[in-house]
Amino acid sequence: MYLALYRKFRPSSFSEVVGQDHIIKTLKNQIKNNQIGHAYLFCGSRGTGKTSVAKIFAKAVNCQNPQDGSPCGQCEACKNLKLSSNMDIVEIDAASNNRVDEVRDLREKVKYAPLNVRYKVYIIDEVHMLTDSAFNALLKTLEEPPAHIIFVLATTEPQKLPATILSRVLRFDFRLVDQNTLKNLLANIFAKSKIMAEDEALLEIAKAGNGSVRDCLSVADMCASYANGKITQKDVLEVLGASDSHVLAKLCSAILNGDISSFLNQLDIEAKSGKNLTSLASDLTKTFRNMLVLKSCGDTTELANLSKETKQQLLSLSKDTSISNLNLALQSFSKIENELKFATLPQLLIETTAIDLCLNIKPAQQPKIEKQVSETEDLSPRKVWGQVLLSMGQDNVVLHAMCVEITNINIENNNFLIETASSSIFDMLKKAENYAYLVACFKKLGYNYNIKIISSITQPSQDKAKLLGEKLGLSLNKKED
Repeated sequence: MYLALYRKFRPSSFSEVVGQDHIIKTLKNQIKNNQIGHAYLFCGSRGTGKTSVAKIFAKAVNCQNPQDGSPCGQCEACKNLKLSSNMDIVEIDAASNNRVDEVRDLREKVKYAPLNVRYKVYIIDEVHMLTDSAFNALLKTLEEPPAHIIFVLATTEPQKLPATILSRVLRFDFRLVDQNTLKNLLANIFAKSKIMAEDEALLEIAKAGNGSVRDCLSVADMCASYANGKITQKDVLEVLGASDSHVLAKLCSAILNGDISSFLNQLDIEAKSGKNLTSLASDLTKTFRNMLVLKSCGDTTELANLSKETKQQLLSLSKDTSISNLNLALQSFSKIENELKFATLPQLLIETTAIDLCLNIKPAQQPKIEKQVSETEDLSPRKVWGQVLLSMGQDNVVLHAMCVEITNINIENNNFLIETASSSIFDMLKKAENYAYLVACFKKLGYNYNIKIISSITQPSQDKAKLLGEKLGLSLNKKED
């Protein structure tokens, strides 16, 4: 009979437990110093090792020759505790034994001494499922149990336990296991099981575990069964129904560039291929988060645990957008994650969120000017201004229309001078948003655009072009090498 990986490689000693060093060190010290408590509470997310550590601890406190606090596995006590007929380590599922009658029965049984070892250990799993009456019946026994009894309570929801219970136990909080630790554990288990896998595949499986060792190994089991030989990243994504990094990059790029059509088409392809759209939205959230981290902290940061290829891809994508754009996208997709769990049309919810983003964030890249700096030196002033207008794109249609009314443009002593019959253009040019476009556009042409706002524009008509240029602060100086 095949044994699942998470059962086959369940840790049998403290040294095999991963990601819970703070707990293991404390328990080992208690055993070494003979300072063993009478009741413990192990709480934390599923698959982080609560029950496994409880079983190891139950054996370690009874071991006749503990090795660095862990059970030796060779003494008489360890051998007895391995037997299926063992009666000295009792596991109770509180989810199905949660009534007051079961707890009263337990209170009667704890009076009896262990058969072959020093301590009789009761491991009560999912203890938060006990009823209020059952908790009340357990209180006195939990506070002052017989000297030969140790209670280990395990739960994923410690907030549901009464304060009277919490005050009678030593509490240990199990942490989620980080991706690198899960990845290294997978590599070790695959090596022992003679399963081959790409490094990228290991990383994807570790990510899918979400900090849970059991979930990680369950995904690994499915991938090993699915793959024909060596497990690839594509195999893992197929098993999980997830999208690869290239698809996620395309979707993110479409949003940052305001390209609604590209996003909708790519999303439809993913939906028709059977991808889990709730997982896709979650992956988009993580992708925008990683882009934001890379944009803020640089490519040397360890906050974004990505493969080298994916990291370079996201760095390139985030290069021409702003932190505010990425933050807006991150917040938008974070908000809909819970809604997607109950949505009857998840695709529609993702589409409306993406369309809203496309309409509200600035394009990731401004249209490029084809002329190089060296080629613009011989252009006439009006052609230079025309290229600037062209570089502003469709987001400045009104400004473009106003600039048509300019009657004269000239460059004198490296100053860019504008003459127009319309006064409304001045108000348009003074807007901070338009200034940002002008600065960027002139910079691409090889000039520095120095802006100084002067509100008054009522000047004599003599030397009109020069005066208008001065009033607008449109001073344009060529860059010096």
